[in-house]
Amino acid sequence: MPIAKISPSLLSGDFGILAAECKRMVSHGADWLHMDVMDGHFVPNITIGAPVISCLTKHLDAFLDCHMMVSHPEKWVDDFAKAGASLYCFHIEATKDASALIDQIHAAGMKAGVAVKPKTPISTVMDLGDKMDMCLVMTVEPGFGGQRFMAECMPKVAELRARYPNLDIEVDGGIARENIDAAAQAGANVIVAGTSIFKADDISGTIESFRTTVNIQQELLANKK
Repeated sequence: MPIAKISPSLLSGDFGILAAECKRMVSHGADWLHMDVMDGHFVPNITIGAPVISCLTKHLDAFLDCHMMVSHPEKWVDDFAKAGASLYCFHIEATKDASALIDQIHAAGMKAGVAVKPKTPISTVMDLGDKMDMCLVMTVEPGFGGQRFMAECMPKVAELRARYPNLDIEVDGGIARENIDAAAQAGANVIVAGTSIFKADDISGTIESFRTTVNIQQELLANKK
């Protein structure tokens, strides 16, 4: 049974003190740290790259969940591996050979994730479940923070969970206290949240609430098998 992993999105943090923001999230109980990598091509925004990840790993002992919103994700695997990324999650829409890219990521010593945009059918990644370490189902259009959670993406999560009961399934976009139940009930166990964590009055309590909700639903799903 997959356990909850709460991965605060550093896109909602203060980039001027990014290492401190990472440490702050870990101190509040974050399991992973979600690093949004945008190239200005695959998405219309630019954030950080491997040099920033390399700097962060000098100051952190944390699992860096790198969401690669980039064109030609094959080009950056070695750079991110050398920088210390823990998981390299590319978009299925950005590559022609996802299976080979997963092999490349594993060979570089990282876990491999595959992401799908809201309008991309889950069938595009369904046959990769035994190779990928994680599947990210986007619940907003990638590129910017602060968007509304798209509940219509939850059937994709449920379909994926039904076929792969032990796979890490991540959701990213607009996750908050008012919709964490929907995400958890569908089967997501890796929760990315930016605004709802960083702007919470009780960050530790919010992270623990998300974790508890997910673990309860995972146990219920496991008992249905």
